[in-house]
Amino acid sequence: MNKLKIAVIGIGNMGGPHCRDIKTLPRCELTAVCDTNREKADKAAAEFGCQAYYDHRSLIAKAGINAVIISTPHYDHTVISIDAFKAGLHVLSEKPVAVHVNDAQKMIRAFKNAQKKKPDIQFAAMFQQRTFEHWKKIKSMVSGGELGKIVRATWIITDWFRSQRYYDSGGWRATWSGEGGGVLINQCPHNIDLFQWFFGVPDKIRAFAGIGKYHNIEVEDEVNAYFEYKNGMTGQFITTTAELPGTNRLEIAGENGKLVYEDCKLTFYKNPESMFAYCRKTEDSFGRMKPEKNETIFEPAAGGAHKKVISAFTDAVLEGSPLIAHGSEGINSVAMANAMLLSSFKNKTVDLPLDGDEYEILLGKLTAKSKFKKNTVKADSIDMSKSF
Repeated sequence: MNKLKIAVIGIGNMGGPHCRDIKTLPRCELTAVCDTNREKADKAAAEFGCQAYYDHRSLIAKAGINAVIISTPHYDHTVISIDAFKAGLHVLSEKPVAVHVNDAQKMIRAFKNAQKKKPDIQFAAMFQQRTFEHWKKIKSMVSGGELGKIVRATWIITDWFRSQRYYDSGGWRATWSGEGGGVLINQCPHNIDLFQWFFGVPDKIRAFAGIGKYHNIEVEDEVNAYFEYKNGMTGQFITTTAELPGTNRLEIAGENGKLVYEDCKLTFYKNPESMFAYCRKTEDSFGRMKPEKNETIFEPAAGGAHKKVISAFTDAVLEGSPLIAHGSEGINSVAMANAMLLSSFKNKTVDLPLDGDEYEILLGKLTAKSKFKKNTVKADSIDMSKSF
C-alpha cells in the first residue's frame, strides 16, 4: 500500500479541517466523506473531489477505504469505531474517544478482536496537544526524573471561554443526551489527557461541578477537582468556560524544585539539593534554599497539530511507526472526567479504576430526567483554530 485511503465521518467543525489536512498529505487519499446531513456531505464531497455517503455503514461497505477519521458527536464514536474495526479498518477517533468508560472499553475490545485477524490494525486518538513543544518538554522532564519525586501538580485551565452563542449553535451541544457533559467532555479532554500522560491516573478523585452555573445549559461549565495518587502525590484541576481573562497555568512541585508553565514560558526553579534531604539536615527552623531559575520561552502553538496526528497515523498504518496517542489510552481521560462528575453528583470521593456501571447509570438518569429546552440558533461552522 503506497497511499492510505481515508474517509472522514462527521463533517462539522473538525471534520472539514481534517479533510483539508488530508488533501495536503502526500501519503493520504481522501476517498470519501460521510455525514447524516446530506447537504454537508454533498458540499464537502464537491469541495474535496470525493464520494459522499450519508450512513457510516454504507460507507464502510462500499467506499473501498482503509481507514476512517471519526469526528461526529461524541456518542457516535463508539458504534462507528466498532463497525470500522469489524470491517478491518484503521481508526482515528476525535476526542473524547467515548462519553463514558463502558463505551471506551467496548471500543478497546473491538480493537483487540480486530487485532486477532489483522495484527497491524491501528487505533489512534486525536490528542494533538501532545505535539506541542512545551508539553513535550514537560513530559520529558517529569519522565526523566529532573524534578525527582513529584509531590503536587496544580493545573488552572480557565481559558476555555465559550459564549452562550457557542452553546446555542448546536442542538446536541452541552446536553446530557447529545454530548454527555460539558467542559470536561468537550474542552478538557486535552488537558486531562496531558495530566495523565505526565503523572498517570490518580487513585482517588473528589470534585465539585457547577451545572449551568454561568450559561443556560444543563451540563457542567465549572469544575474544581482534587486528585490523590498511591505514591503520595496530590493534584488539583480547576476549569471553566466562563472566565475572562482566563488562565492556563500548570505548576509541578517536586523534590528537586518547581516547574511552572504559563503564558508560553516554562520556568524551572531548580533546588541545589533535594528538599527532603534539606528538610532533614538544616538547623534553620525557617530555612530556605536559593533555587537556580531557568526559563524557556516557547512560540505560541500554531496550527498544524491535527495534521501531525493524521500524518503519524498514516505512517503507523503504512510502515508501523509510532502513533502520537494510541486510542486505547483515551480511556484514561474519559475515566477521570467521569469520576469528577460522579464525585460531584454523588457528593463523595471516587476510587479509580472507575465503576463504569455506576457512572453509566448516573448518566442515563441525567438524560432521562432532563427537561431542559435548548434555544438552538442557526450558525455557520465555527473556526475551531481560535480554540487551540
